[in-house]
Amino acid sequence: MTAAQSGPISGSDTRINMAFIVAIVAVATIGGFMFGYDSGVINGTQKGLEAAFDLGKLGIGFNVGAILVGSSIGAFAAGRMADVIGRRGVMMLSAVLFFVSALVAGAAGSSAVFIIARIVGGLGVGAASVISPVYISEVTPAAIRGRLSSVQQVMIITGLTGAFVANFVLARFAGGSTEALWLDLPAWRWMFWLQSIPAAIYFFALLIIPESPRYLVVKGQEQRAHAVLTKLFGTAEADRKVAEIRASLAADHHKPKLSDLIDKASGRVRPIVWAGIGLAVFQQLVGINVVFYYGATLWEAVGFSEDYALQTNILSGVLSIGACLATIALVDRIGRKPLLLIGSAGMAVTLATVAYAFSTAVTGADGAVSLPGNNGVIALVAANLYVIFFNMSWGPIMWVMLGEMFPNQIRGSGLAVAGFAQWIANAAVSVSFPALAVSPGLAVTYTGYAFFAAVSFFFVRAMVNETKGRELEEMQG
Repeated sequence: MTAAQSGPISGSDTRINMAFIVAIVAVATIGGFMFGYDSGVINGTQKGLEAAFDLGKLGIGFNVGAILVGSSIGAFAAGRMADVIGRRGVMMLSAVLFFVSALVAGAAGSSAVFIIARIVGGLGVGAASVISPVYISEVTPAAIRGRLSSVQQVMIITGLTGAFVANFVLARFAGGSTEALWLDLPAWRWMFWLQSIPAAIYFFALLIIPESPRYLVVKGQEQRAHAVLTKLFGTAEADRKVAEIRASLAADHHKPKLSDLIDKASGRVRPIVWAGIGLAVFQQLVGINVVFYYGATLWEAVGFSEDYALQTNILSGVLSIGACLATIALVDRIGRKPLLLIGSAGMAVTLATVAYAFSTAVTGADGAVSLPGNNGVIALVAANLYVIFFNMSWGPIMWVMLGEMFPNQIRGSGLAVAGFAQWIANAAVSVSFPALAVSPGLAVTYTGYAFFAAVSFFFVRAMVNETKGRELEEMQG
């Protein structure tokens, strides 16, 4: 298959323009990179925040968790805005928010200004988190949609790892995150300012990709939609897809609205909406963002040096990318549901192991905390296996499924509600962790995450339907 043309995919007689699709996915997933970088940059800056703003444990929780307030609002608003100004329009707005947040957060002179800046960044994170996957799902063929949608998670982890590496390099170069770097300003401020570079690249790259053809049909712009689909799949396939998209919309042709989530026959919320909310919430209740947001603090709490803790973050990031690449190879072969079940089981076991290791922590005469014997190694190995299980399953698959599982008429509204629930759960877990780590302690906290991982296994078995290989116009619920 050459870059200029494409051959049949998985037995289909559709000939697709892979070069164009790859370019679109590459640009759209920069939003995933920004999502990851903006989420991960806070990891390693916490000592600087404590020193600059005189923060206690609760204060750190609010400064770290501020992004999540914006993210929950951004996710909900983006799902609805995407039906008004388009998928690309929302992504461009998120790029602007990333850029502004990076500059203001780095320059913040008080905790209040920092929190506002992080909320603004959170609006961009929330928007990118839900719109990039749905945009990708709406411009890619069903046979490889899972693989291409999973690239979003690879880019999220790449952004996280990029933030970890940048933080590590800047801290090492300055002699610590609170030490002066360029312009006699502390390294932790430069950790935020660096984010403005990929944010600007994201904005200008979005200018070269088209709007989603499914959005264009909804807005009555069928000629533009046909032109995009023709470039993607050829004229004959474009004719068929425009007709299918039109037929999949509401019978009375009304514009998508939030009330479409209610089943007209029963008067209740559609089951597919509850499935989407469950996927979104369980992805957070297993505690993954404790590793992403508090990784350095977590490992320092059990005796690791700051330098070694930051290196451990990088290791987790690299393993996460490898796990996501495995998902790309498997998701369109064995399906979404089997990967979710494997992930749930693996996370339950590894989280329980981490909880056991943390339960053995001892405090020395000097007040330093450590894990006796080989328990430090056990905790490190189990925690990284947990990261692998998450990123080969719930990490990418939740976003893949939210982008494709909802029928066309309710996709924007369904994403708004599920995305909002995801970020609320994220906030609850992330903001509560610093206090929970002190009392009742890390062992009990990780036992709770293991419990939710076990429950998620049974949720998937009961509530989640396979979407592998199905066209978006076939989705029901």
